[in-house]
Amino acid sequence: MAGEEATTSSGTTLESTPTWAVATVVFVLILISIFIEHMLHLLAKYFNKKRRKSLIQALDKIKSELMLLGFISLLLTVTEKRIANICIPKNVGESFLPCSDYSNDSEEEAKCEEQGKVSLLSRRGVRELQYLIFVLAFFHCLSCVLTFTLGMAKMRRWESWEAETRTLEYQFSNDPRRFQLIHQTSFARRHLRFWSEHRFLRWPACFLRQFYASVSKVDYFTLRHGFITAHFAEGSTFDFQKYIKRALEKDFGVVVGISLWIWIFSMLFIFFNAHGFYNYLWLPFFPLLMLLLVGTQLQGIITKMCLDSHEKSQVVRGTFLVRPSDHFFWFGWPKLLLHIMHFILFQNSFQLAFFTWTWYKFGLRSCFHRKTEDIVIRIAMGVLVQILCGYVTLPLYALVTQMGTSMKKAVFPETVVEGLDRWRANARKNVALRNNTSPWPSLDASLETSLSFGTSPSFSLDASYSVKYEQPISNSDQDLTVEIQDEGNESMSRETEEHQKRGSFGGFDVRNVNSEKHD
Repeated sequence: MAGEEATTSSGTTLESTPTWAVATVVFVLILISIFIEHMLHLLAKYFNKKRRKSLIQALDKIKSELMLLGFISLLLTVTEKRIANICIPKNVGESFLPCSDYSNDSEEEAKCEEQGKVSLLSRRGVRELQYLIFVLAFFHCLSCVLTFTLGMAKMRRWESWEAETRTLEYQFSNDPRRFQLIHQTSFARRHLRFWSEHRFLRWPACFLRQFYASVSKVDYFTLRHGFITAHFAEGSTFDFQKYIKRALEKDFGVVVGISLWIWIFSMLFIFFNAHGFYNYLWLPFFPLLMLLLVGTQLQGIITKMCLDSHEKSQVVRGTFLVRPSDHFFWFGWPKLLLHIMHFILFQNSFQLAFFTWTWYKFGLRSCFHRKTEDIVIRIAMGVLVQILCGYVTLPLYALVTQMGTSMKKAVFPETVVEGLDRWRANARKNVALRNNTSPWPSLDASLETSLSFGTSPSFSLDASYSVKYEQPISNSDQDLTVEIQDEGNESMSRETEEHQKRGSFGGFDVRNVNSEKHD
C-alpha cells in the first residue's frame, strides 16, 4: 500500500516526514479547535446569562450542522478510493459536464483504465468536493447571522415606538371613547386607495411598497393594537416589541438548520450547473424572485386586513382595529413563509459558496464562470438578496406573521416558561404521590376534580387558549384552568396552591376570556 501511494503521488509521505513537523501541525490544529470551542462556550454562557434560550438552541443547531458537514467530509476521506474505483462508461462520464471544452487530464484508477472506463468521481474530485462542504458550512452560518443582525438593527427603532404607546399623548389620541370615520385614520389613508380592492392593481402596489417604508409607524401601532385586542384585555401594557423579538429568535433557530428537502434542492442546484442549462442566466435570480414574492405577500396581508375591517364597519372607536386570522396567509399557514425564507437564505448562501469555491480552486476565469456577466450577476444577486432579506423582508415578516389566529409560545418570557415547567413537575409529582396512597384518578381526570389545590392550570404554550372556572367564582380560592397549545401539540398539566385574583397571569390577562361555571 505504501509503495502504491509513493508511485501515484509526487508528495512526501508520513514515512519520510520528521515527527516534529507532524506534531507541530497537529498541535496547531488542536489549538485552533480548542479556541473555537471555547468561543462558542462563552457565547452560549452569555446567551444563558441573558436568558436567550432560543438563541442557545440556534447555537446548538449550528454546532450540529457543522458536525454533520464534518462527518460527510470524513466519509468522503475514508471512502475516497472506493468511490474512485466505481467505473462508468466514457460516454456517460462525458455527459452533463460544467464545461463545453472539457479535457480529461486527471489520473484514472488502474481498474477503470483496464476496462476502458472512467471513475465515477476521481480522488482529486473527492478532495475538491470536501473544500466545497467546508465553504458551504461557513457561508450558511455567515448568511444566517448577517440576516438576523440586519433585521434586528432595522427593528431597533421599534423600541421607541413601543415606548411611545405608554405616553399620555398616545393614550389620549387613541382614547376608546373617541369615534371617527375609517377614512379619517392614518392607517386607512395609507391602505385604502383606488387600487386596494382590485387584485391586479394591489399586487404591483404592494410590490413597490416593500422597498420604501416597508414597516411604518402607523402599521406597527395598528397591528399591535389588533394583536393585543384579540388576545389580551383592553388597555393591556403587553410589550409587543419584546414579544416579536423573542418570536424572531425562535424562528432563527429554524433558519440555521438544514432539512432534507433543502438538501434535495441543493443537489438540483449542482445538477443544473451543467453547460447546456445556461444556469447563470436564470438560477441566480431564483432566490431574488421568491424573496420579492414573499415581501409582496406580506404587504398584501396588511392591506387585506385593512379591507376586511373596512367592510365590517365604517366607524372606528379609538384606534383602527384589524382582526388577526390565518386565512390572510397562503393556505391558512403563517409558518409557510418561514420555510420559504429558510429556503431562500440557504440557496443564496449555497450560490455564494459555490462561486467562492470555484474561484479558489479553479480561478476567477474558469469554465464555471468564464463570462464577465456571469461573475457580475452571481455576486450582485447574492449581495442584493442578503441585504434585502435582512433589512427589508425579515422585519416585515416578524411583524405580519404575528397576525395569525394563534399566538406563539414566545408570548411568555423565559422566566415564565421556566416557572411553568417547575409547576408542571411539581403537579405531576404531587398527583403521583396521591395516586400511590389513594385510588384517585389519573392526572387528566384529577384536573376535573381539582384534588386539594387552590388552582389547577393546564398549559400548552401555542397561544390559542381558553379559560374556564371549575367552581363558582368567589373571593376564596378558585380553580382555574388555562390551556395554551404548543407547536408540538404537547399538553402540560399543572396544579399548585395559590390564591388567584381575576386580572393578569404573568402579563397574560384573562379577563376578556369567556368563563364557564360548573356545578
